[in-house]
Amino acid sequence: MDEIVLIGYFLSLSILFIFGMHGFIMLYYRKKYKAVQHKPIPDFQCKDVVTIQLPLYNELYVVERLIDAVCAIDYPKDKLEIQVLDDSTDETVEIAAKIVEEKKKLGFDISYIHRENRKGYKAGALKEGLAIAKGKYVAIFDADFIPRKNFLKKTLSFFSEENVGMVQTRWEHLNSNYSILTKTQALALDGHFVIEQTVRNKAGFFINFNGTGGVWRKECIEDAGNWHSDTLTEDLDLSYRAQLNGWKFIFLKDFTSPAELPSEINALKAQQFRWTKGAIETAKKILPLVWKSKIPLRVKLQSTFHLSNNLVFPFILLVAILNVPLIFIKNSGSHEVYFAFMSVFVLAFISTFLFYLYSQKDVRSDWRKKIVLFPLFMAGSMGLAVNNSRAVFEGLMNRKSEFVRTPKFKVVDEKDSWTGKKYLNNKIGFSVFIESIMAVYCLIGIVSSIYFLELAALPFQLLFFTGFSFVAITSIKHALSKN
Repeated sequence: MDEIVLIGYFLSLSILFIFGMHGFIMLYYRKKYKAVQHKPIPDFQCKDVVTIQLPLYNELYVVERLIDAVCAIDYPKDKLEIQVLDDSTDETVEIAAKIVEEKKKLGFDISYIHRENRKGYKAGALKEGLAIAKGKYVAIFDADFIPRKNFLKKTLSFFSEENVGMVQTRWEHLNSNYSILTKTQALALDGHFVIEQTVRNKAGFFINFNGTGGVWRKECIEDAGNWHSDTLTEDLDLSYRAQLNGWKFIFLKDFTSPAELPSEINALKAQQFRWTKGAIETAKKILPLVWKSKIPLRVKLQSTFHLSNNLVFPFILLVAILNVPLIFIKNSGSHEVYFAFMSVFVLAFISTFLFYLYSQKDVRSDWRKKIVLFPLFMAGSMGLAVNNSRAVFEGLMNRKSEFVRTPKFKVVDEKDSWTGKKYLNNKIGFSVFIESIMAVYCLIGIVSSIYFLELAALPFQLLFFTGFSFVAITSIKHALSKN
C-alpha cells in the first residue's frame, strides 16, 4: 500500500512540476523578446465600417452601462454598427430593446436582435449576427465590460498587415479591490494577460482571443470556419483554427478594457467550470490538428502546454489526498532517498511565484502590495480543485452541458452589493460537501505534521486547508445570502 501511495504522489507531483516549471520558460522568453513591439499604423484614420457585437443573456443590471459605453466610443457614426445580440428570457429584453430605440433616435446604427432559443449559446448568437454584419472588422464585448472611448482607434491601428486577423486588449479590473475574492482573481488574470499572452505573442506562439475586449477581421472568422458551439470555449477554439490557417494575432498589454470581476463565489465557480471544461474540450478537438500541421515544433509544444494546462487540477486534488498518508509513511523510518529527492519539486513553487511576481511588476506600481496575496491565490487555486477537476473529467468524457454564463451585478466598489439580486445560485451543490470533507481531512494533515514535527510539509498542508475551507465556507455563506 505504501508503494502505491508513493508512486501516485510522485506521478502527481511530476505532472504539477512540469506545468509549474513552465513558468521559468515563460520568464525566459519574456526577457528574450522584451524589445519586440507591435507597430500600429502611423497617423491612423477611420475609414472602414466596424461592427460591435454585444452578446447578452439576462443582464438587467449591466446592459444599460454596456450600451452607453459602446455608444460613447470615438468613431464616426456612419461607420459604426452595433448589434445587441440578446438571448435573454427576463426583463433584460424590455430594458435592452428600449435603450436600443433611444440610441437609434440619437443617430446610431444599432439593432436589437432577440433569439427565443439559445441555439449554440454565445457562439450561435455571434454567428447569426456575423451573417448580417456590415463591418470589415468585428469587435466583441461581454456585458461586464466598459470599453474605453478610444478602443477602436487603438486596436484598428494595428491591422496594418493583411494577415492580422485579431487584436486583443488586456483586461483591467473595475472591482479588483472589492474583496479578497476579487483581489486574488485579479492576480490570477494578470498572470495570464501580462505574462502568458504577452510573451506568447512576442515569441511567435499562438495566443487566444479572450472572448471579449478584442477586434476580429471579419474575413478571418469566416476563413477559419466561423464560430463553433461544440465546446464551451468558442473563443479558444476559433483562435486556434484561425492561427492554424496562417492568421496573425496581436496582443496589446499596454491598452486595457475595464471589466467587472465575479464578486460572488458561486458565480466564480461556474465561470471556472466553464473555462476549464471548455479548454479540455478544445484541446481534444484542436491538438490533433496542431500536431498534423506544418507549424514549427516549438509552436506545437507551446500550444500543447497552453491547451492542456487545466489537467493539473485532478493532480492537485490527488496530492491533497495523498499528503496525509505520506506523513505517516515518512515517519515509518523508510524511503529516506525518496523523500530527499522529492524536495526538488519545490522549484515548481518558486517558478510559479516568480511568474506572478513579474506579472505584477510589469504593470502595477503597487506590485509589492499585490504580490503578498500570492499565498491566498495559491490556496484558492487548491480550493477550486474539486470544482475544476469535475470540469476536467466531464470534458474528457465528452459530457455536454449548458453554457452557464457568469452573472454580473454591477458591483464596482464597497458601496455596491450583489446580495438580494437576481441570478444568484442559492443551491449548495455536492462539490461543497466534498470541499468541506477535504478541509477537515487537510486539518488532520496539519495536526499530523505538527505531531511528527514535519515542519517542511506544514506550509503546503496549511495552503490546502485554507483553500478548501475558504471555498467551502464562502460557497455556503454566499448561497445563503439572500438579503
